[in-house]
Amino acid sequence: MDEMRAREVLTAAGLPDGAELLALGENAVFGVGDLVVKVGRDATHHPELRERAEREVAVARWLADSGVPAVRAAESPARLVEGHPVTLWHRLPGAVRPSEPRDLAPLLTQIHALPAPDHFTLPRRELLGGVERWLRLAGDAIDPADADYLRGRRDGFAKAAAALTPHLTPGPLHGDALPRNVHVTPDGPVLVDLETFSADLREHDLVVLALSRDRYGLPAPAYDAFTEAYGWDVRTWEGCAVLRGARETASCAWVSQHAPANPRALEEFRRRVASLREDDPEVRWYPF
Repeated sequence: MDEMRAREVLTAAGLPDGAELLALGENAVFGVGDLVVKVGRDATHHPELRERAEREVAVARWLADSGVPAVRAAESPARLVEGHPVTLWHRLPGAVRPSEPRDLAPLLTQIHALPAPDHFTLPRRELLGGVERWLRLAGDAIDPADADYLRGRRDGFAKAAAALTPHLTPGPLHGDALPRNVHVTPDGPVLVDLETFSADLREHDLVVLALSRDRYGLPAPAYDAFTEAYGWDVRTWEGCAVLRGARETASCAWVSQHAPANPRALEEFRRRVASLREDDPEVRWYPF
């Protein structure tokens, strides 16, 4: 996905010229007046991308009906424009301050209290599902022994995760529960980015911040504020190490796909794999 192609899709969708590019990653995200438009990658040969966009719109409607503060879809269903899924969203007012972990906790509490939706099915949280694709994209840029090591970890943690006894009742979860996916409006925190909603072990949502504390430099007081607001620290659960290990494995493999074109990504990939091989949980991981 690049900006030029995304703008071509916007034009084909009949949306006004002069859209403001807000983000470019897995999706291209544009501001168009009072709307935000997300243009997904070409789904011609990847129908799961269209399904994901359609499910995100359904999730938004379900959360609205359930009274959960979250971004609201401006149109349903998702469009398919020249092979690309396109979704329209009501633009939120400007943030009054940066989001913090404590803002995430009450939103997760509401989500974790919800039963499964009636009119559509949420998928399992396939945390390790992309590992093979990412390693293939890395190709010869990474050491084959490192790729095999991550494949072995993937298989081991997938088996271990399937045998876990949860502390929380399984059900709907966000799937990528980080402060960056919360927007603090004048009326309070609102959840955004609903693509990874799943139905699985809710502990997945809590391990994300535990790993942020241990690997990515989230200050301990900020993490403690989150656990106090949520009411439980997932690190006290015996299954935490398994979900943490699975997420670390996926995070390493995700970085690997950028190694062929980005020397910093290759360096960071090697750092991460080395810390896993040495079983050192305190080595800091960095963005690249």
